[in-house]
Amino acid sequence: MFPLEELMKRRRRLVVVAGLCISFFLATWMSLLPAPPGLEPRAAGGGTARFYREKHARPAGDMGDSRLHVGETADPAGEPGTPVEPAGSLRELELQIRERYDEVLRYRNQLQARRPGHADPGRPLERRRLMDSEPGDGGDPARAQERPTGGPNGTSGGPGLSSGGSALGCGSLAAVTDVRYLGSGYTKAVHRAALNHSLSVALKSVDLAGHDMETCARRYGDTGACYRLSSFKIIKEMVLMETLQHPNVLKDNGGIQETVTAITELGSPLEMISLLQTPWEQRLRICLSLVRLLSFLSRSPLGSLALLDFRPRQFVLVGGQLKVTDLDDASPLEAACSPRSAPQACTLQFPARNFTLPCSGGRCEDINEKRNLYNAYRFFFTYLLPHSAPSALRPLLDNIVNATGDLRWGVEKTLSKMEEVLHLYRTGSYLHSLNHSTTGYKEVLDSSIPGQEVRCWPSYQQDACLLAVFDLGEALSLCEDHAHCHALVFTNQTTWTGHQLVYLKSGWSGLRRAIGQLTFIRLAS
Repeated sequence: MFPLEELMKRRRRLVVVAGLCISFFLATWMSLLPAPPGLEPRAAGGGTARFYREKHARPAGDMGDSRLHVGETADPAGEPGTPVEPAGSLRELELQIRERYDEVLRYRNQLQARRPGHADPGRPLERRRLMDSEPGDGGDPARAQERPTGGPNGTSGGPGLSSGGSALGCGSLAAVTDVRYLGSGYTKAVHRAALNHSLSVALKSVDLAGHDMETCARRYGDTGACYRLSSFKIIKEMVLMETLQHPNVLKDNGGIQETVTAITELGSPLEMISLLQTPWEQRLRICLSLVRLLSFLSRSPLGSLALLDFRPRQFVLVGGQLKVTDLDDASPLEAACSPRSAPQACTLQFPARNFTLPCSGGRCEDINEKRNLYNAYRFFFTYLLPHSAPSALRPLLDNIVNATGDLRWGVEKTLSKMEEVLHLYRTGSYLHSLNHSTTGYKEVLDSSIPGQEVRCWPSYQQDACLLAVFDLGEALSLCEDHAHCHALVFTNQTTWTGHQLVYLKSGWSGLRRAIGQLTFIRLAS
């Protein structure tokens, strides 16, 4: 084949791939927008939400549209002359939607019961319309949205939406700018957006081209019902975010019922390769945040919660702190057992090894807590904790890694040991009595040295050697251990532990005035 023909062939491939990417982005973006007023929905195509509304606009007795109402029983025989779906298929889908609805309602009831001023939290919540489950609005979330809710700015009072005045709702989309696609998983597509050109948020909605939607639609042939099934995962996540108020749980800022969209604070996705190149103090903060989160989940208001889909991609960084962002697969269920149960009843299975837990009180003892802790070990601790840590802290860190890898400790003891590491580091107790004299250095107040960079790793700055030190003694020790260090510049910045950021410099030419900074020039090598 001639080179020109090969080039044209490659260009055609690129055009096809680019077209697919653009169509995927547009489909996901359209799922965030309400249907324009007066637009007549189509039965096929045109977006799941519009198809869903059209389906429920048909007469209530028409079973030909495969309409599924949570809590209602579909008659397989239907009415005379009505086509019947394949036996069992719609009933199976209805049961799945019912189960997810009951799960959301159970969490919502527990949340409402914890709030003051609710003497009977169960009854009013049974009357609340959860998405499309209650008869009376035809299962149309658009109609439910039209009813007055009493919330600020038309904010929906549906599940997962904050009751405070800061909650965001459908009206907030009018102020959305700079919308960018971030990524998607099995169920959800995530976009980044700016509200009022200032607040950056994440928008989570059902991914119409995602694995869950495609698999469900292929199996049951009812796109609208499949959309409802997937939407309940987002509603569950919104309810859990509102229930699990904790610094390491992503903050829920509100939601939109029109297309069931969650609005959350925006975080940066975890990239393990990048984390391995960050300073140890930042990696300690991530691991400590994770253990604090697991401690909270082990005694949450909903009971001990297991993160069944525990992977780094389920977490984000917000201001350097780790937060869980995906809670749709969180579960408080613990495996039941009895003294006569087979050992497999309480077995935790992982790719590398398995653990058999004792049976206590009819439940596998601490199985959710242990599952979370071992996942933290295999995805985070083993990579992030010991690497490039201060030498005095490594034995303690190795002990934490080994104990969690063998599940010899519970989450509370692990947290206690991690807090001990933090205390030793924050107080400088990890240093071996560094009493370096400044005799060989010239101190210059309110000064800095531009350029003259040396390279070190890991560093807080990619193109310079910027390190965190406890005191002057540690800084001088680092400079003397570096062959090319001939000056130090103490910045006026500190890390989250109170350590000061210091530049190591290869020289001192171009010394200039810089208020608040302090330079030490090494007089003799």
